[in-house]
Amino acid sequence: VSLVESGGGKVQAGGSLRLSCVGIVRTSAINMFYSMAWFRQAPGKEREFVAAISGSAETIYYGDSVKGRFSLSRDNGKNTMYLQMNNLQPGDTAVYYCAAGGMTAVVADVYDYWGQGTQVTVSS
Repeated sequence: VSLVESGGGKVQAGGSLRLSCVGIVRTSAINMFYSMAWFRQAPGKEREFVAAISGSAETIYYGDSVKGRFSLSRDNGKNTMYLQMNNLQPGDTAVYYCAAGGMTAVVADVYDYWGQGTQVTVSS
């Protein structure tokens, strides 16, 4: 599984960005798709869970710091996951990583595949 993120950039506080993660996320089982997630890591900080979505999109989790501001979705027909980020704040500045795996969880260890990351910078 190869994952490629896009959509990062620089924005002022209160602004919006939409991240995309493209990858072949269909498992070997018929009509089954990997769970996918976003994590982020700011300089000098631990990797932080942002959001996760099950293969069927029936289950979605959000980290406490992004609830009510970020929205996660996926289009399996396009092999793409989207993260709509609204009301961005300087604390959201980080490298955002896309991940895929067999479970929908808030911990990074369950995800087997990772993208290279995309930088999001929010200025005050």
